Amino acid sequence: MSQPRILFLVSEDWYFWSHRAHVARAAQAAGYEVLVATRVSSCGEKIEAAGFRLLPITVSRGAGNPFRELGTLRELVRLYRQHKPDIVHHVAVKNIFLGTLAARLARVPAVVNAFAGLGHLFTADGLKTRVMRGVLRTILRRTLNVSRMRVIVQNAEDGDELVQARIVRPEQVLLIRGAGVCTTTFKPQPPAAGPPVVLLAARMLWSKGVGQFVEAARRLRSRGHDARFVLTGRVDEANPNHVPRAQLLQWREEHDVEWWDHRDDMPQVLATASIVCLPTFYGEGLPRVLLEASACAKPLVTTDMRGCHDICRDGVNGFLIPPRDVDALTESLEKLLVNPDLQRQMGDAGRAMVLREFSDDQVVNQTLGIYQSLLNDGGPAEVLLSRAA
Repeated sequence: MSQPRILFLVSEDWYFWSHRAHVARAAQAAGYEVLVATRVSSCGEKIEAAGFRLLPITVSRGAGNPFRELGTLRELVRLYRQHKPDIVHHVAVKNIFLGTLAARLARVPAVVNAFAGLGHLFTADGLKTRVMRGVLRTILRRTLNVSRMRVIVQNAEDGDELVQARIVRPEQVLLIRGAGVCTTTFKPQPPAAGPPVVLLAARMLWSKGVGQFVEAARRLRSRGHDARFVLTGRVDEANPNHVPRAQLLQWREEHDVEWWDHRDDMPQVLATASIVCLPTFYGEGLPRVLLEASACAKPLVTTDMRGCHDICRDGVNGFLIPPRDVDALTESLEKLLVNPDLQRQMGDAGRAMVLREFSDDQVVNQTLGIYQSLLNDGGPAEVLLSRAA
């Protein structure tokens, strides 16, 4: 058999590099030729240096002009016809929709669709959002009617929602909890001397709880807590929900919080932290930062939402709080700030949990199993979604 070819479709090169490169490396080591179709901004050289074939594309994230989306679809059809992948692996809702349509038109033999969370459109309220959600469900229901296709979800609730909405059949859905984390790269290190650091690391979106974090920082400082409150992450201007750069700079200038902008050295960033916080109300899959923080033995404070409560067990390795609840966020952070022993106890429990359930080796092996099952005429995979999960 000739070398099988797999093509990853990911909107941004930095996201592929941070969330999918380890899977691509494993596929390459297993004998696959790996192609990466993405918008190139900051990680193109790294992708090529890893031995992957880089295919720059113009696909953008978010809802856009229908004529522009039609142009993207044509671009993907041409790309798939030209490179003839045996499997295409699409990441995130828009790429799943356009990529699967392109795969059908180009007659790609097998498709993997990975939902990195269902996002704001599946979880938010409001009349406009509910109408758009209904339209999207109808479109996906018709688009994903492909025989040799597998759908990866990062938490069981997302899988249940897709099945109940009749977007996919139960036998197509596979649960792989998160992107995995390298437990040798992300490992326990004692925080630096000085005031404790409370860290929120994410894209700078309001729906990641950035506003609630800043307000909790103000309250805790007013109570006399000598702690540093740090935001780190890129300003995602392609997302209408982004926190403006000017606002982040203002907070930094007024000493409400520190903002470290985007950082590529997350093991070192996490080593500075005493507590990692993600008060998100976004439609998460399984937040990678919570996996990485747990691998580094950091206690968590996050929201009791799908994905987040898969890695944070309330009272065990952190605290779960209601979305948008600044009072609960402040109180949970204060419980940890005043009790270093509790920080260590919860951090150790999180590290043990990651080693047991969330290592990148487990994710890689499960994903390669999906690829192999599709190459073997779409036979059954062994990580089908458990309804009891």
